[in-house]
Amino acid sequence: MNRRLWWLLGVPVIGLLAALGLSVYFNATPYQEVIDYGPSPEARANPYLAAEHFLRKQGLNVSHANNLSILATLEPNGHSLLLLGERSNITPRQADQVLNWARAGGRVLMVAEALWDERTASSGDLLLDRVQLHQSLSKDLKEPPPDIGEDPYPNLTKLYLEDEDAPAYASFDTEFHLEDPNNLADSWANSALATHLMQLSYGQGSITVVTDADLWKTPNIGRYDNAWLLWYLYSGTDVTLVFNMDHDDLLTLLLRYFPQALVALAALIGLWIWHVALRHGPLQAPPPKARRQLQEHVRASADFLLRRNGQERLLQALQQDLLRRARHRHPGFEHLGVTEQWQVLARLTRQPTRTISQALSPRPKQRLSSADFARQVAHLQTLRNAL
Repeated sequence: MNRRLWWLLGVPVIGLLAALGLSVYFNATPYQEVIDYGPSPEARANPYLAAEHFLRKQGLNVSHANNLSILATLEPNGHSLLLLGERSNITPRQADQVLNWARAGGRVLMVAEALWDERTASSGDLLLDRVQLHQSLSKDLKEPPPDIGEDPYPNLTKLYLEDEDAPAYASFDTEFHLEDPNNLADSWANSALATHLMQLSYGQGSITVVTDADLWKTPNIGRYDNAWLLWYLYSGTDVTLVFNMDHDDLLTLLLRYFPQALVALAALIGLWIWHVALRHGPLQAPPPKARRQLQEHVRASADFLLRRNGQERLLQALQQDLLRRARHRHPGFEHLGVTEQWQVLARLTRQPTRTISQALSPRPKQRLSSADFARQVAHLQTLRNAL
């Protein structure tokens, strides 16, 4: 193919590609697309991450912990402790530590976790009972507020401040209500339905009780004045948030993530117990070697020869020993006939010829029973011992 033909084919192809590129350039419209991958792993692990970032932007030092051991190193003065996690496993000693920390000048916020029970005169929430506040359901209030119909925002909690015409609004859960039967609270905040926040002085510090803390979780903290309320309560202090206090114990975690390993471990333990257990009483120790007697060795040797050589070889050995002794007692015994030898043995042993015949006659090839074999051996030994 010559160069002219290459040009004839290449020019149309180049023109087609140029036309396609111009079409794309003038007709394509660029656009931006935002792909939402959801919250980050850090945000999923910490529901109060947005609250932490907000308080830090306001100039507060914020940290978080997963248990109350932080109290041992936390200075009460100028510090706030926000107990936002579930506290069902808190011990009386830990409850005393929290209250003593507040009494020494710390500021504590906690969520009321249980309803007051009139029959037991307690709620089961150690901290709530010790500060003498009660929680109940809003629907159980005997007399609903008279001005509920006039409130434009009945489901929002209002916090009124001095020198302010309008209240701050927070979105507490209106299902629950706080009561102060002993009039200990210094301040409180209500919705049209119930009271959802109470604050009281406690020694040199203070304790704030709320019906729930969901308004400070992501994304609720960005609604209404929720973020401002958290800052207002604890501005000017270092803040420590405590949550995820109810950890699963080791056995629960193992059952959740390693059930097969636990089954294998239980099987191994069962086999080990079966191995070391006394199944039929104590094991009998083997007799010491020092107690072995000559008779036992002889019997063991005889058993070995019987298993190795059989009955016929043993009987033949006894018969040969008997004839050897007869030759020693009667010279020329080996030159006599069989009948004459039996007669000589009868005279020497004082046994009947019939007994001697039975003892020295060849035995059949089949195996004798144990009784017949023992009887035959006894006859031969009797004759041998008599010579």
